[in-house]
Amino acid sequence: MAVARASLLEPAMLAKISDLALLARTVVDGFMHGQHRSLRKGSSSDFAQHRSYQPGDDLRRIDWRVYGRTDRFYIKEYEADTNASVMFALDQSGSMDFGSGAVTKFEYGRFLVASLAWLSQAQGDRVGLATFAGDLVDVVPPSVRHLQLLLHTLSRANASGKSQLVPAIERVGLLTVRAGIVALVTDCYERADALGRAIDALRVRGHDVIVFHLVDPAELSLPGDMPATFQDAESGALLPLKPGELRTKYQSLLNAHHLALTKRIAAAGADYVRINIADPLDGALHAYLDARLSRSRVR
Repeated sequence: MAVARASLLEPAMLAKISDLALLARTVVDGFMHGQHRSLRKGSSSDFAQHRSYQPGDDLRRIDWRVYGRTDRFYIKEYEADTNASVMFALDQSGSMDFGSGAVTKFEYGRFLVASLAWLSQAQGDRVGLATFAGDLVDVVPPSVRHLQLLLHTLSRANASGKSQLVPAIERVGLLTVRAGIVALVTDCYERADALGRAIDALRVRGHDVIVFHLVDPAELSLPGDMPATFQDAESGALLPLKPGELRTKYQSLLNAHHLALTKRIAAAGADYVRINIADPLDGALHAYLDARLSRSRVR
């Protein structure tokens, strides 16, 4: 049965399912089978914990007794408050329309967002979506009632156009006043320092951030030894190359970029998850659950 459940998360199998709602339910049911932990703390009005005041919080929620003892502002948080507002941000620029196997990076990203949204909804979270390329393309505000709208928006989205990752992330941070979780799904074709500064801005606004970095196996290995002409997926520029002669330098530069992303995103206080799109979705779902559990413990 373990093998059967694992096969439900394979990209090649998921590519055969045209309905995103069915796909998301299949993935989450397969993943959660045998899982015995729940993130949802309930919907009662019982006091749960204090957290530091953040700009935009309701002043009526300040615990003045705690202020009198500590000279610091703390918000009283209740059980229902621990359910989060989750905004999924999906890169749909042209570079995402690449895949050397069963699915492209964009298709995998769409599967991932649909599954995570379904999982989040099951935990009682409000789910929303922003797709972007050069600018925001579609926006679904976070709500407990927006899962089906989110899935419909995902189903009609296509990858094309030039990417402007940093401005898009900055705009995503302005879409919701309430601090929550921003799950960014992208192939991270951006300088690590620039991406880090954009994440810093999200963190300043109180958001927890998870970056899912999608990579294709061919991007990691630069396969082939014969001369070939490569085309930029976003600009259309053609570049003749000899992969065999460039592979060592290419992989060195790629590893340096990935290391820089790892360090800078961690420095911003965000979670960084690199995913090979040939792998099943369970690794990404585990990473999301772990980050979600960490959030529920500290906030």
